[in-house]
Amino acid sequence: MSSVEEAPAVPLPTAKAATAATAAKAATAAKAAKAPEQSAQSAEPPAQPPAGRLWSRDFRLFFTARTVAMLGDAMLPVALSVGILDAGYGPSGVGYALGSWTAALALCMLFGGALADRLTPRRLMVWADGVRLVVQSVVALGFLLGTPSLWQIIAAQVVSGVATAMFQPGVASMVPAVATDVQRANGSLRVAEALAALFGPALAGAMVAGLSPGAVFAVYAATYGISGWCLLALRVKLVPQAAGDGSLLRQLADGWREFRARTWLWGVISLYTVYGFTVAGVSLALGGVLIIEEHGATAYGAAMAAFGGGCAVGGAIAMKARPQRPLLAGAAALTLFTVYPLAPALGLPPWAVATGWAAAGVGCAFWGVIWATTVQTQVPTALLNRMYAYDVTGSLAAMALGRTFAGPLAERLGGQHVLIGATVLALGCCAALPAVPAIRGLRAVPPAADRAPAA
Repeated sequence: MSSVEEAPAVPLPTAKAATAATAAKAATAAKAAKAPEQSAQSAEPPAQPPAGRLWSRDFRLFFTARTVAMLGDAMLPVALSVGILDAGYGPSGVGYALGSWTAALALCMLFGGALADRLTPRRLMVWADGVRLVVQSVVALGFLLGTPSLWQIIAAQVVSGVATAMFQPGVASMVPAVATDVQRANGSLRVAEALAALFGPALAGAMVAGLSPGAVFAVYAATYGISGWCLLALRVKLVPQAAGDGSLLRQLADGWREFRARTWLWGVISLYTVYGFTVAGVSLALGGVLIIEEHGATAYGAAMAAFGGGCAVGGAIAMKARPQRPLLAGAAALTLFTVYPLAPALGLPPWAVATGWAAAGVGCAFWGVIWATTVQTQVPTALLNRMYAYDVTGSLAAMALGRTFAGPLAERLGGQHVLIGATVLALGCCAALPAVPAIRGLRAVPPAADRAPAA
């Protein structure tokens, strides 16, 4: 473990500051001699000016792009499931289509992070939106004109998953580029995500019932067109952060070295990988099954709505809260998610399950905002896309494995016992987070010191 592991990235002094008085220079040099040596790739741009209003022109465009795209993403599972089932391909066809999208996303995410550093995130995101617009338009046309073959649907979802892997890493680095108050921006996006997840499936269901799956796919494709147009209209100027650094594999290797050099970063991601496998993946797969078996589909729908509402509340709270030790506060909030597996495991009445899932949503969203803000303000801009890619890849893989093993474990041990075990493991992971000094002691970067992207 090198000495840089415990030191969060901070903005380097500006050129003007370097010309200060001799006494100030000496003090700075003495202080620097005691500080851990920083990697050349960890160099930060100067701190940005004091935070202004959140809803600037660029943030409004970015917020619109993300909200519309997230609404479309929430509609996809309904349209895909109904379309494939109506075509006669059965539940296995739905699994193949959704699984192919997820697999392509997970396998290509790391390369998306490296390419975002090389080409700039906005450019890659616009291209990815263009590809997804074309691909999903073809799927929509196939459903509107007849019945596409299963292999065509799967191939389209693979291409869409690859494009999403190229798009997603840039989201992390674009937020500091369009917003001076990163935490408020993340909170706003989290609220929008929760509302999209709440209303997207209902909208898709209504459209499928009144029109057809093809119509939903047409709307879904249009969301990518709107997203790409909004991103293209942004006025932020970004330059490639990793130009001339060699091959993509070399960039990934450099990113991995910098990732390992930050104990708080790899510590959280390592613990959350365990959490995703043993808690989140299992709970998401089995929680709904137990509620439906005990109380019916209506109760499950109400619980999901309560969870979505809780996520919106948690995002709103995170917009206002300013914990000095963000990961410590986030870990405390994440303990609320333990109610998600516990409530159905105990067989609580529907109102109690809904109340518990609302609380779980608050904790989950608060943690999400705090974690995203911490990464965006502590990791150098030149590394941010790759760090985000490592984070998302680990989370996707862990949750996919958790969902895969949830069914066999429930058949052998019983769904209630598996969820009680997930509750205990959730508490253990939440307790382990603040037990790591680098995680517990990491301090927040004030909004006025949030880093501006290189331009």
